[in-house]
Amino acid sequence: MKNSSGPGLVSPVTSTTGPTLYGYNAAIARHFTENPLPVCGADNPCEPGRVVRVDRSLVLVAVGAELLHLPYPLDAGVPVTGDWVWIGPNRAGDRQILGILPRRSELSRKRAFEDSSAAQVLAANMDVIGVVVPVDRPLTHNRLERTLVAAWDSGAVPLVIITKADLANVADDVVGEGILQAAGVDVVTTSAESGDGIGDLLARLPPRSTLVLLGPSGAGKSTLINALVGHNVQHTGDVRSGDFRGRHTTTSRELVALADGTVLMDTPGVRGFGLFDADDGMEQMFGDVEELAGLCRFSDCAHQQEPGCAVQAALSDGTLEDRRWNNYRKLQRELAALARRKDAAASRAYQREWHQKVVGGGKSQRSVERARSEREEEQRSRRRRR
Repeated sequence: MKNSSGPGLVSPVTSTTGPTLYGYNAAIARHFTENPLPVCGADNPCEPGRVVRVDRSLVLVAVGAELLHLPYPLDAGVPVTGDWVWIGPNRAGDRQILGILPRRSELSRKRAFEDSSAAQVLAANMDVIGVVVPVDRPLTHNRLERTLVAAWDSGAVPLVIITKADLANVADDVVGEGILQAAGVDVVTTSAESGDGIGDLLARLPPRSTLVLLGPSGAGKSTLINALVGHNVQHTGDVRSGDFRGRHTTTSRELVALADGTVLMDTPGVRGFGLFDADDGMEQMFGDVEELAGLCRFSDCAHQQEPGCAVQAALSDGTLEDRRWNNYRKLQRELAALARRKDAAASRAYQREWHQKVVGGGKSQRSVERARSEREEEQRSRRRRR
């Protein structure tokens, strides 16, 4: 939450006062300076911090060179892994989270249960989202497109990371298919066991940037982090040969710092990725499809049997793949259904609020409406008398 500056606010922070091991740099220092807190000042000094992990009752925060377990903030919102936060003293002199800075990027998905219209924030303030694709199982094209839509929509830069290239002789095929489906997203091939591609992956990351790894269980995310760090910091598990599924060896989202200031984040494997307000991501991933739709003869073309339909023409001559078009329509239906649920949820919330006001005031809804009508009529009468 951004606050206007004024007397008594904290002075601009420098790149040496924050948790440099966890991505703090000059740009982040400016971000803190641009988002001061009124409660911070000479008599109440505040420090920049970054959320390393969120546990059930405590938040692990990097402050300078320290890692502190702090309680959830009282009124600053709910932090997620990757958040930049203001840290200051409480009444007892201990440190506490005073505020959460506006997120520069945010990876969200729709909450897992079908009827939900709420978002689940998975990570914040990442620069690159590594969409992990293992070669030891068939490439799921629709899933890759869906995940890349969410990655683009987060505000970060997506990067497709092929893992386990040493385990299969089909690696070249998977890489080729991945490049085709990634729609302009860079693709890097790695083998954590042999070390191949690790240097290439690090070279794709900006200095002091944050990389979030996203993919299904058993995709090799934890093994890849161990290879990037240079020693084992994440527990790894086996993958079942029957369905290629792995156990959830990563149970929470946690930042892992490299010596050069680069930050990694492993995430628990996700089986499904429901999109949430992903219009920007859809434009990035399916810009060619939307451009085709704009070339149809009729602006309200349903892209079925209408004459002059550019989409159907592209499907007929193979310019547009049937699978890609069907996936695009499926994602659009999903987003439209989410929008309808959100509108319905907003309507129900309004009705509950109205009912609470009526009951709390001890009046019937009819009397409240009558009083409002009388006020409006009185205002009209005053205007006529003028």
